[in-house]
Amino acid sequence: MPDGLDGSRVDAGVAKLLGFSRSFAAEVAAAGGVRVDGRVLDKSDRLSAGAWLEVSWEPRSIVEVVPVPVADLGIAYDDDDIVVVDKPAGVAAHPSLGWTGPTVLGALAAAGYRISTSGAPERAGIVHRLDAGTSGLMVVAKSERAYSALKRAFHDRTVEKVYHAVVQGHPDPLAGTIDAPIGRHPRADWKFAVTASGKPSVTRYETIEAFPAASLLEIHLETGRTHQIRVHMAAQRHPCVGDAMYGADPTLSSRLGLTRQWLHARRLGFQHPGTGEWVSFFSEYPDDLRHALDVLRDA
Repeated sequence: MPDGLDGSRVDAGVAKLLGFSRSFAAEVAAAGGVRVDGRVLDKSDRLSAGAWLEVSWEPRSIVEVVPVPVADLGIAYDDDDIVVVDKPAGVAAHPSLGWTGPTVLGALAAAGYRISTSGAPERAGIVHRLDAGTSGLMVVAKSERAYSALKRAFHDRTVEKVYHAVVQGHPDPLAGTIDAPIGRHPRADWKFAVTASGKPSVTRYETIEAFPAASLLEIHLETGRTHQIRVHMAAQRHPCVGDAMYGADPTLSSRLGLTRQWLHARRLGFQHPGTGEWVSFFSEYPDDLRHALDVLRDA
């Protein structure tokens, strides 16, 4: 085993050594496929330099896009290059192992949309994602040129991504920038956290409206890490209301009638990959988020 992996977690070390995603490396370990000197290791065990490492796995199951209609999936814009969807909560961007609910790609397929074939088959046309529990705007590439241009735009951070979030309490200062690296949570693989070994992550926020127990924020993302807003706000002790995963108060969530985080992709702007012109799209709050705001305002 290379010296550079000494002390690494099994999932992280195997992913780095063999070019796997960390989640797949964790699946291999969970199936008993990682052995060191003949001993089976768990994904959270640590590797030791100089030991004999064996990794074995079955070919990964193919995740297919299954056409399933989503009645409340909105179409904000559509042309030969792109389709901008207004995604409801409870819908994932694309299929993945373990997800059995509806997806944006499945809904578009059911509606007869032809999407770019670029990318992995189960993620074809996907250039960015929203959490299943987050509603709002998301662009999907229909042409190959759109896929390439949009992937580059998201990588180069030239896309305007504006979210609205209701968080617990009142951030101090009322407007600011959170610059803190985000990586996988050290004790819970399904979560993320601010960690010194994480990837650079920058979130800018501004308070729009304050309530006795919460604040409505406008948030601009300069980076696009998984769960970025949820992690950054929770790290400031102001989790999104309704976000049980990151420490939201269940009593407040219940009072507001929320079963998911109050987080909405409000505006999305980018240079159109076909015309070169700047285009911008806007999404209204869905009913559950609007109801929660009404309750807060009436308190």
